[in-house]
Amino acid sequence: MKAAIVEKPGVLVVRDIPAPEYGDYDALCEMLYGATCTGTDQHLIAGRFPWPVRYPTIIGHESIGRVVQVGKRVRNYKIGDLVTRVGAPAGGELDVNWGGYAQFGVARDHWAMRADGLPASAWNAYRINQVLPPDFDPAAATMIITWRETLSYLRRMGVNGGSSVLVSGTGGNGLSFAAHAHNRGAHTVVAVGSAMREEISRAVGADQFYDYRNPDLVERIAAAHPDGFDFIIDAVGKVGELDGLLPLVRHGGTVGIYGIDDWGKCALNPTRARGTFTFYNGGYDEEETHAEIVAMIQGGALKAGNWLDLEHPFNLTDINLAFDALRERKMIKAVIKLSN
Repeated sequence: MKAAIVEKPGVLVVRDIPAPEYGDYDALCEMLYGATCTGTDQHLIAGRFPWPVRYPTIIGHESIGRVVQVGKRVRNYKIGDLVTRVGAPAGGELDVNWGGYAQFGVARDHWAMRADGLPASAWNAYRINQVLPPDFDPAAATMIITWRETLSYLRRMGVNGGSSVLVSGTGGNGLSFAAHAHNRGAHTVVAVGSAMREEISRAVGADQFYDYRNPDLVERIAAAHPDGFDFIIDAVGKVGELDGLLPLVRHGGTVGIYGIDDWGKCALNPTRARGTFTFYNGGYDEEETHAEIVAMIQGGALKAGNWLDLEHPFNLTDINLAFDALRERKMIKAVIKLSN
């Protein structure tokens, strides 16, 4: 099978590797589509990922597979099921960073493993493998991973009806935060980002938009929102990003850094804020929001077409063209067709 492999920082290739083997609790899946992650994927390709990476590695963590074979102890997958976050396993010289850009991958029946008394260390990481309704478009379904992560993060922060929310960043994650805040009933959703993303920011749920390049950005927002914001989310994670916005958080509010551009390097000067605030550092859990995201898609509250060009997917062999388009800011996220 073919897989997209970062051979070393700066070198992404597509080459043939052995198809994965699968065990008693595993489901072998034909990989259908994957979506690019501007943060994780591009940091892995560039060699800037903030956690240790062993190259060569198969990347991709937003892929959808269809079950084609099941192990003898599998009870919760059946042939034909659509499954989220499927990836090729590590093997031989190859490591994986989720392994989603491959033609075949493996999902694990974590429900059966838990019921059979296996230790959590064997199945906990595979709770990301969830079954989708059979009528879901697998290309559009690649957005579910981003939506699950960001909704879990937002919900754990405490955003709900009546909240005022400022989101810094208008990439795939930033737009998702704006959409979720709107869908959860926030009374004010403000997006700060690239001017070319104003229209789409408003389309997914932002009430107001500000160009991050405005030299008097904070002053303009403060004048329009004198009470400050209950929540500020930095979806990019660059040094100085959230620190510069601290004057906009209300006393008792909450701020958080979701993006990883400068992970571990960001610092906050708390005296810039109006008073006491909370820094959210509770992460997210995809499984806890899976059913909610599925229901929102079915109800029309989330539409993948706002993030993805579903009419023009890239073939796996052309994956470098997809990342070129992202770097040139021609699209928010790219869809990769993984199977023939």
